[in-house]
Amino acid sequence: MLPELAHIDAWIFDLDNTLYPASADLFGLIDKRMTAYVMRITGLPFDQAYKVQKGYFREHGTTLNGLMQEHGVDPHEFLADVHAIEMDVLKEDKRLIDAIARLPGRKLVFTNGDVPYAQRVLANVGLSESFEAIHDIHAMAYQPKPHAHAYASMIQAFRINPARALFADDLARNLPPAKATGLTTLWIDNGSEQVGADISDGIDYRASDLGEWLHDILGEE
Repeated sequence: MLPELAHIDAWIFDLDNTLYPASADLFGLIDKRMTAYVMRITGLPFDQAYKVQKGYFREHGTTLNGLMQEHGVDPHEFLADVHAIEMDVLKEDKRLIDAIARLPGRKLVFTNGDVPYAQRVLANVGLSESFEAIHDIHAMAYQPKPHAHAYASMIQAFRINPARALFADDLARNLPPAKATGLTTLWIDNGSEQVGADISDGIDYRASDLGEWLHDILGEE
């Protein structure tokens, strides 16, 4: 183990575009269903509904949070609808599977999605047995990353010592709040982030490929 990470005994991972490549564009399929959902709720044409959807994402953290606050949408119904997608674009990455298996300590998934969706993703990438638990949007009381409550709820639920834990996410904006709790942070800079981030702004480590980075810190067997 890389000496400066030898104290880490809890490894926490975002799901989408972190535990599989952003190039799979799985979220692109979800994005289309979210726009269609906003169209049905608001009666707006596609272009306007898309702008509303992205506005909710920027202002509320997730499209779901915006729809709940602005339209009283039922979160379970929304998530079931937008996650009804095929996952044949996902592939197993043996290098990543092996690296996660070699990590010492606890391993968790921390996602703004829900458990059923996360379980489907993990099954399709060969990581179903790799994690202790999934902390999802319901467990966050619908206050998603990057809201401070999301991190506090995860830390409390699993009795995480932030000083001994690392969190990896593909969205740079989700890392400064994690760093503020005391977590070590890793930005998976794989092209999914739409806004640039300074490496010093709450980001301890930066990698383009999670599996490669984990093997680098662990050393080859």
